Amino acid sequence: MILTLMQTINNVELADEEVFPSAQVLSSILGESYPAYLSLLTLYQQHGLLPTWRYYHDGGAWLCKVQHKGRTIAWMSAWKGFMQATIYIPNKRLAEVLALDIAQSTRDKILATKDVGKSKPCIVEIVDSDAVNEFAILMRYKMQAR
Repeated sequence: MILTLMQTINNVELADEEVFPSAQVLSSILGESYPAYLSLLTLYQQHGLLPTWRYYHDGGAWLCKVQHKGRTIAWMSAWKGFMQATIYIPNKRLAEVLALDIAQSTRDKILATKDVGKSKPCIVEIVDSDAVNEFAILMRYKMQAR
């Protein structure tokens, strides 16, 4: 799944295995969206989620896996100007996700995104507090769904 995730990413930052995605590095990549990323980290902490950065050789970049009690909830990748947060939802649950209180533009993006196996990637570009709030709805759904 990591390789497939990376294939959907054209210009992901953090391609140098020797450069850990520290706060300073991420701040320089994310720019004005860095405060939104910090809000996302706070959201994770409030929900008992653990974000862990790791370099993936198959994709050639650092990715952040976000877990709750060992279960993967989301993946993050750094792009110039924003953090991309992705949640994978089983296709059988797609109707439930589309019924959530999310923006129509988010629904449209979810529907337009190519399936990964039997899952639908729900991708949110974390640029501001609205994006964090939108992602939070999807994250909470993923956490309670089985």
